[in-house]
Amino acid sequence: MPNELNAGLVAGGAVVILLLVIIISNIKIVSQAQAMVVERLGAYVKTWQTGLHIKIPFIERVAKTVTLKEQVVDFAPQPVITKDNVTMQIDTVVYFQITDPKLFAYGVDNPMSAIENLTATTLRNIIGDLELDATLTSRDLINTKMRSILDIATDPWGIKVNRVELKNIIPPKEIRDAMEKQMKAERERREAILRAEGDKKSAILVAEGQKESVILKAEAQKQAAILAAEAEKEVKIREAEGEAEAILKVQTAVAEGIKLVNEANPSDAVIAIKSLEAFTAAADGKATKIIIPSQIQSVAGLAASVKELVNNDKE
Repeated sequence: MPNELNAGLVAGGAVVILLLVIIISNIKIVSQAQAMVVERLGAYVKTWQTGLHIKIPFIERVAKTVTLKEQVVDFAPQPVITKDNVTMQIDTVVYFQITDPKLFAYGVDNPMSAIENLTATTLRNIIGDLELDATLTSRDLINTKMRSILDIATDPWGIKVNRVELKNIIPPKEIRDAMEKQMKAERERREAILRAEGDKKSAILVAEGQKESVILKAEAQKQAAILAAEAEKEVKIREAEGEAEAILKVQTAVAEGIKLVNEANPSDAVIAIKSLEAFTAAADGKATKIIIPSQIQSVAGLAASVKELVNNDKE
C-alpha cells in the first residue's frame, strides 16, 4: 500500500507539472510594435496585438510573428537599359511597413523576394522611358514613380511602401570617362568665363579710377585758380587801402601844417622864405631853370643881405 500511494503521488505530481508546463507554454506576451497571427485547426482565427494572450493548447498555434516597425531593404544593383540603349547598374533602397499582419502572412509567399522582383521590373520600366541624361538628373521623379507603383502593388500583401531611393547609378566605364571629360571641359569653360569677367571688371575699375583722378585733378586746379585769384584780389585791395591810407595821412599832415601855419600868423618874409625852400626842394638839383615870382625874388635879396651881415659879425 505505501508503494502504491507513493506511486500515485508521483503520478499526480507529474500530471500537475505537465499541466503547468502546458499552461505556461500557451501563455504568450506580444511585445510593442509586434503582432501575432493565430490559427485554429489550420484556419486563421485572430491577430494578437501588444499584451498578454493565452492560446488553446493543441488547437491554436501562432502561425507568424510580424514586426510593425518600418523596415529598410537594400537590394543589389540591377542592370537596366535606358531609352538611348545605355546599360547601367542601379541599386535601390526600399522603406516599407507592415500594416496588416493577416495579409502579410497569407497574401504572398516570401514577401521580401516579391518586393525585390517587383522593384527590379518597375525600375526597368521607368528607366526604359528615359534617356541617360534624364536618368542621371531625375532621381526624385524616379523615386516618386517607383514608390507610387510599389505601394499600389504591395497593398494586397498588407505592406505600405513609404519611400524608395535610388542609392547608386553606375553607368558603363566609357560613359563615365566621357562624362568626366565633359565635366572637365565645362569647369574649364566656367573658369575662362570667370577670368574674363574678372579682367573686365578690373579694367572698368581702373578706367573709373583714372576718370576720378582726372576729375579730382581738374577740380583741384580749379580750386587753386580760384584761391589764387581771390588772393590776388585781396592783395590789390590791401595795396589800394594802403595807398588810400597813405594819401589820407599825407593830406592830414598837410592840413595840420596849414593849420599850424595859420595859427602862427607868419609874416610875409617867412612865407617868402618857405616858398623859396619849396621851389628849391621841387628843383631837387635836377632842374636847369626855375622861374621864381618877383615877390619871392625881393625876399631872396633881403635874405642875402641878412646873410652877409651875419658873416661880417662873425669876422
